[in-house]
Amino acid sequence: MENDNNKNDNYNTNVNIPQNVENVLEEPEEEQLKKPVNKKMAIFNFLLIIVIFVGLFVYMVNVDGLDNILELLNNVEYKWVLAGLVCLFVYWMCDIFTLHIPIKRIYKDQPITNSIKVAMLGQLFNNITPFSSGGQPIQAYELTKTGKRVSDSLSAMAIKFIVTQTALVISTLLVVVIEFNFFKQLMQNYMWVAILGFAINIIAIILVILVGIKKKVITVVTTPIIKILGKIKIIKNSEVAIEKLDNSIDNFGQQFKIIKNEKIMVIKMFIIAVIQSFSYYSMTYMVYRAFGNSGISFLQIIPAQAFLLLIMTFVPTPGSGLGAEGGFYLLFNSIFKEGTINMSILFWRIYTFYLPILVGALFLIPTRGKRDQI
Repeated sequence: MENDNNKNDNYNTNVNIPQNVENVLEEPEEEQLKKPVNKKMAIFNFLLIIVIFVGLFVYMVNVDGLDNILELLNNVEYKWVLAGLVCLFVYWMCDIFTLHIPIKRIYKDQPITNSIKVAMLGQLFNNITPFSSGGQPIQAYELTKTGKRVSDSLSAMAIKFIVTQTALVISTLLVVVIEFNFFKQLMQNYMWVAILGFAINIIAIILVILVGIKKKVITVVTTPIIKILGKIKIIKNSEVAIEKLDNSIDNFGQQFKIIKNEKIMVIKMFIIAVIQSFSYYSMTYMVYRAFGNSGISFLQIIPAQAFLLLIMTFVPTPGSGLGAEGGFYLLFNSIFKEGTINMSILFWRIYTFYLPILVGALFLIPTRGKRDQI
């Protein structure tokens, strides 16, 4: 566990593209961690979320009418609503353990309570920041408060990313193959977008793996880019930035050996990640059944929901607002009973968006704790 030099470079290079390259590559590590999220932007995003929620409700009232909405709520099969909440809870628990397991591998004394807090803060900030870019930085920041090194924390999250994304892609592709005819009919002219989305996910996994096992492949690409940024004064000292990035990749390579050496750990994470994927997809099916729909199987819902998740990846608003609702309407309007689609969208977003924000916000409440020495 050596070379703890600005591991944030490594994370941002592989998972999220930083908005300020100079800050990421040249600021001292502690300075980066003191401001993982822009407060003004967070407030703006919260307001945007409220506007989207109010807008959706006003739209529902205008289109469906208040009487129809009340009738729908009265006729909802709440056993399916409760089942959706159970799926959400299972999804959260899987997210917690896919984070806790690699951190526990590095830090034997890592308490599950801290992993719960870190994971739920990730749920919160992933939903209130564009492209889900705020989750991992705030998680790394929170882990440093309990004595974890930034490089170790980000390495654990990179392992989580590789395993969970691999599980997501493999499990989804398997279901698509099983239900290909239904999926093809439902997608119709959108099939190329689905293929592109899967390809991007696969490329992201490959890039992160390359950082861990083929350093030269990454440095051959990143070194000239950093030098160019230095020449146009976006980065003040390109040589220092290259050295820091080089050290970060070396450290990540050391931590990445965990994946190769800890096969049992990775298998456990993979199984949990598969359960997590199906738990997320299941929420859509529970909403489908809650409003009296039938005729479409659980397996048929999964590839459509997976495709919607791919659409949401490209929407820049917090929580993919508007894009998520619009995508849900386009994909599922034809298989939901007439007059139920708008209310279904609201329930689905409560599961996948509003509840994660509300519950995640509870973990922002300060608690007394002792910071260990690194």
